[in-house]
Amino acid sequence: MRRAIERKREGEALSGGDWEAIVAGFMAGSVDDAQMAALCMACLWRGMTFEEAYALTRAMVDSGETIAFDGAATVVDKHSSGGVSDIVSLVAVPLAAACGVRVAKLSGRALGHTGGTIDKLETIPGFNVNLSIDAFKHQVERVGCAIAAQSATLVPADKRIYRLRDHTGTVPVMGLIAASIVSKKIAGGAHAFVFDVKTGRGGFMQDARAAHELAGWLVEIARRFGRRATAFVTNMDEPLGHSIGTGIEIIEARDFLSCHPEPLEGRERTLVLRIVEAMLEAAGIEGGAGRVLAALQSGAGYEKLVEMVEAQGSSRAALESLHADANPSVVASAHAGWVRAMDVVRLGNAGRRLAEHDPVGGLRIAARIGDHVERGAPLAYVYGTDRDAARSLESAFEIAPEVVAPTPVIVSSS
Repeated sequence: MRRAIERKREGEALSGGDWEAIVAGFMAGSVDDAQMAALCMACLWRGMTFEEAYALTRAMVDSGETIAFDGAATVVDKHSSGGVSDIVSLVAVPLAAACGVRVAKLSGRALGHTGGTIDKLETIPGFNVNLSIDAFKHQVERVGCAIAAQSATLVPADKRIYRLRDHTGTVPVMGLIAASIVSKKIAGGAHAFVFDVKTGRGGFMQDARAAHELAGWLVEIARRFGRRATAFVTNMDEPLGHSIGTGIEIIEARDFLSCHPEPLEGRERTLVLRIVEAMLEAAGIEGGAGRVLAALQSGAGYEKLVEMVEAQGSSRAALESLHADANPSVVASAHAGWVRAMDVVRLGNAGRRLAEHDPVGGLRIAARIGDHVERGAPLAYVYGTDRDAARSLESAFEIAPEVVAPTPVIVSSS
C-alpha cells in the first residue's frame, strides 16, 4: 500500500488490479484509514485517469451486495454531484413516480459544504432512511419510489471512503466523485440514470470544462456497466433554491410539491421539470414536460411524497408539522446595486452549521444574482438558535453598481 501511495504521489496511474487490492485490503483492515486518506490526498494532488475511476467503481460495487429489480419496467435513479440548496432529488423522485416512473434512489449524507439528502429526510419525525434491501425493493415496486441510505451491505467501501474524504478535505477529485456516484447507482439496481453535475463557485467541479468531463465520465462508466444515462451540467454560482440547511430544505421541497403558498418559479422549477422529463424519457414514458407539469399542478407529486414518507415510517402530519422560525434574523445589504456574485461555499457551510444546532435552522436566500437591492434590503434570512454563526454573511454577497444579468441554471445536457 505504501508503494501504491508513493506511485500515485509521483503521478502514476494505478492498475485495475491495484485498485481492486486496495479496496479489498481497506475492507479487510490491512489498509488503514491513514493510508487510504493519504491515497485520496495523492489523488487530489495528481488526479486520476478514467480507467482508474472505472476500476475503483468496479471494486467498490464488488465490496458488497447489489440489488436486482423484478419485472420489465425500467427503474430509474437521479443523482446530483453535490450542490447548495439543492432540493431537486426530494422533489423529482416523488414527482417522477407520480408520472409512472419507478424510482430507486440511494442517497448520501452531507459532503463538504453541500447538503445531504439523507440528512434532510431524517428531520422528518419518524422517517426511516435505513431500509433493508428487501424493504427497499418492495417499496419501489409497491409505492413507485424510495429514497434510502446505503445499507451496510451495499457498496460499504464507498461509505467508508466517502466519510474519509469529507473529513480530510479530499472531496473534489473527479475520479473519486465519479466512482462514488456510479457505484451507488449500480448497486442500487436502477436500469437508467439521470446525473446532475454542478459547476461554478459552489460545485466540486468549479471549472466548466472539468464538469463536462465528469458528466462524460459518469455516462461512460454507467454504459460500461450496461446502463443508460443522461447528464446535465448545471450552474452552482449561486444556491439553486432559496433554503440552505436540512429541515428547512424539506419545508421548501414540501411547499414546492404542494404549490404552497403558490407555484414556485425560477431556477428550481426549471431544473426540476427538465430532470423529471429526462427521467420519464429514460423509463420510456411518453408525455414529457406536459405530463410532469400536470402531476405537479394536480397535487399528484405531493401525494406521492406523502405516500413515500408514510411507507418509510413517518406520516403526513409529521411532514406538515415542520415549520421554520417566524422571526428570523436579517442579513441586510450595506449598499444599493445589483447582486453580482455569491460565496456559495460560505453560504453552504453556514447553513450546515445552523442546521447542526436546530433541525429547521439554516438560511433562506432573499436575493439572486441579477437582482437589484436597496441599501438595507434583505439578502438572506437566518433561522435557528445559533444565529451568531451567520452574523457576517453580508460580505458573502457581492453588490455591483451596474446591471448584472441573471445566470442560466442549465449549462448543457448530454
